[in-house]
Amino acid sequence: MLRNLVRFLFLLILILITACNHQNNRKENTGEQANDSLNKPKTKIYSYRRDRFIVTQDTVASDDTFGKILTRFNLPYSDLYRLTEVVKDTFDVKKIKVGNPYVILQQKDSLDSLPRPKVFIYQQDLIHYTVIDFQDSIKVYYKSKDTTIRRKTAKVIINKSLYQDMAELNLSPKLAMELSKIYAWTVDFFHLNKGDSFKLIYDDVYINDTLYAGIGNIYASVFNYAGKDYYAFRYPVDSIKQHFDYFDEKGRTLRKQFLKAPIKFGRISSRYNPRRYIKYYGRVKPHLGTDFAAPIGTPIMATANGVVIKKGYTSGNGNYIKIKHNATYSTQYLHMSKFAKGIHVGSVVQQGQVIGYVGMTGHASGPHVCYRFWKNGKQVDALKEKMPPAKPIDKKLLPEYLEFIKKYKKELDTI
Repeated sequence: MLRNLVRFLFLLILILITACNHQNNRKENTGEQANDSLNKPKTKIYSYRRDRFIVTQDTVASDDTFGKILTRFNLPYSDLYRLTEVVKDTFDVKKIKVGNPYVILQQKDSLDSLPRPKVFIYQQDLIHYTVIDFQDSIKVYYKSKDTTIRRKTAKVIINKSLYQDMAELNLSPKLAMELSKIYAWTVDFFHLNKGDSFKLIYDDVYINDTLYAGIGNIYASVFNYAGKDYYAFRYPVDSIKQHFDYFDEKGRTLRKQFLKAPIKFGRISSRYNPRRYIKYYGRVKPHLGTDFAAPIGTPIMATANGVVIKKGYTSGNGNYIKIKHNATYSTQYLHMSKFAKGIHVGSVVQQGQVIGYVGMTGHASGPHVCYRFWKNGKQVDALKEKMPPAKPIDKKLLPEYLEFIKKYKKELDTI
C-alpha cells in the first residue's frame, strides 16, 4: 500500500515538472518571437528602400552648410552648383539649422569608385521634412509624418514662476512661449503675481500616436492677471480661414500698436526715472528709458511696425537702433551686442521682428536693453503709456464670432 502511494506521488511530481517546463518553453519562444519582431530591421526610410542605398543619418553641425554636407559625401562641385540653382526657388539652402537632422542616401551599386549622394532629406522639425531627390531629374517636395491630435485642457495657478508651475504639472514649456505671444500686448510677463492664473484649451500633437511632437493650436484661454480676466479666442481673419488671430469675449483684438516689452522674457532692472542716481556717472542723471535685463544674445524685437531711422554706435548708447512708427511715436533700443542681419537705416520692420541682440556695449554695467519711448518728440515712460488698440473684428462678422466662442467660453469657465 505504502509502495503504491510513493509510486503515485512520484508520477504526479513528474507530470507537474513536465507541464511547467512546457509552459516555460512556450513563454520563452513567445518572447523570442516578440523580440524578433521588435528587432526586425525596417525595410524603408522616408519611403525609400534601405537595401538600395548607403544610408547616413546625422545632424547639422555648427560649421555645416548645404554644400559642405553634400561634397563631404562625394558630390562633385559641378553637380552641387546645378543642384542649388534648380532648388533655390523652392528650398532655401541657407536656412538649414544647426542641430536639425538630415539623411543622405548614396547609390549602393556604382561604377564609380566613390558612391554619390542621390537623395538629401532635411527635417525642419519632428513632423515636417523636405526631400531633394536627384537620382534622375531634380525634384523637391515637402512632406509631413502622420500625426494624432489630442485635445487638452489645463489650469495653472502662479505660485513660484510661470515655467516652474507649468513644469510641476508636466506641461510643455512651449505653452508658455505661445501664451507670451497671445498676451504680449495685455499681460506683463515680467511682473506676474502670486495667485495669477490661466486656463486654456489646446491640442497636443503626437507622431504615430506615441511620440510627443509638441503643442498644436491654442483655441481659447483666459488669463487672470492682477484680478482681471483676459479672454483670448482663436478666430480666422480672412474668408478662406488661412490666417487666425486672437480676440476677447467682445470681439476686440488682443493686439495693440505696441508690445509691452522688446524681449519675450527677462526682468526689469531699472525703470524710467528723471531723478535717478546713476552709479556709473556718480551723480543724479535722468534715466529716460526702461532697462530689461537678459542674457547676452537674447533677441530684441521691434515693439511696433515702423521704419529704422537711426542705426549706429555711441560711447554711451553702444550699438543702438531708433525706429519711427508714425507721426506720434518713436522707439529706441540701446546696448546691443550686435544688429540683426538685413537691418539698416530705411528698413521697414514689423512688430515682433528681431532687430538685434542683448549686449552691454556703451555705458552698461550688465547685459540689458534700454528701451526708450518718444511721444510727440518727447521721451515718456513706456510702461505708463496707454497704447491704442488695433482694429477689432469687422462689425458684420461680430454676431457670428460671438456665437462661435460660446462653447469655448463655457468650457473655459468650467475647467
